[in-house]
Amino acid sequence: MKSSNQDKVESTFHKIKGKVKEAAGKVSDNPKLETEGTVEKMTGEAQEKVGQVKKVWGQ
Repeated sequence: MKSSNQDKVESTFHKIKGKVKEAAGKVSDNPKLETEGTVEKMTGEAQEKVGQVKKVWGQ
């Protein structure tokens, strides 16, 4: 099981990657890429919450 710190690092990576994809999708008028970016950001946010829960439970 990953540590809460590792979840935080990975969540930050996913959020940044999602923002870049979202912006690239908007600039290139590519709704599929923009949607992929939104999903990637949401994945990062969910992973961040998992890390917060682990931290509370001491894992």
